[in-house]
Amino acid sequence: MTEPSTIAIAPNITEYFQEVISDAIRARRVEATDAAATYLVSLLCSFTHPDEEAGSGFDRPLTFLLRDAMEAPPAERFRRLRALGDHSLYALGFFGTHIELRGGDRRYVSSIGSSAYTHAAAMLRTRVRPEVRTEARGERTPDVLSEMAAKFDRFASVLADVAEGTLACGARDERSVVKLYERWLKTGSSRLAGELGARGIVPTRGAGGTN
Repeated sequence: MTEPSTIAIAPNITEYFQEVISDAIRARRVEATDAAATYLVSLLCSFTHPDEEAGSGFDRPLTFLLRDAMEAPPAERFRRLRALGDHSLYALGFFGTHIELRGGDRRYVSSIGSSAYTHAAAMLRTRVRPEVRTEARGERTPDVLSEMAAKFDRFASVLADVAEGTLACGARDERSVVKLYERWLKTGSSRLAGELGARGIVPTRGAGGTN
């Protein structure tokens, strides 16, 4: 699954993502705790410069990855479950339309990701107090992971808004504007339509197609 997607690099990437995540949460009217918003920011920062593991998140069927994670030793199990939840959420946010065009099922990806977060949260409940800070990516308390699981689809929509915004910010030449237009063709996003309009392109759908 490799649909091109460019993340606009700001002087301070964390501050940039904090701003766009906050905007997207407000626009989507998602009730999210500060901890969940921070989690999303950290997730995006990690995927800006993905390591080898992040780049190979979907090399195998998701059900196999979930099964292997559940069968792993406890420490490894938590890491794999968390990573599977993160990969699934990022994929739906940035590549959801691409998944559908390739015959994939968004509900399937969502169910796997939500399940992975749920199991990871359950592990933390039995091992650490909610106020304990874990080693990776900010506040990974049971409540945060449970929130990620419960609001998985809504947070995926938040990331989809971020994806559209970053794509629009990077559309400064003819080729990137064409990519912006192609994404609008797939999603019909009003935000992308507005960005195209600001560049003198008014996309419309009618009997003759899109103009």
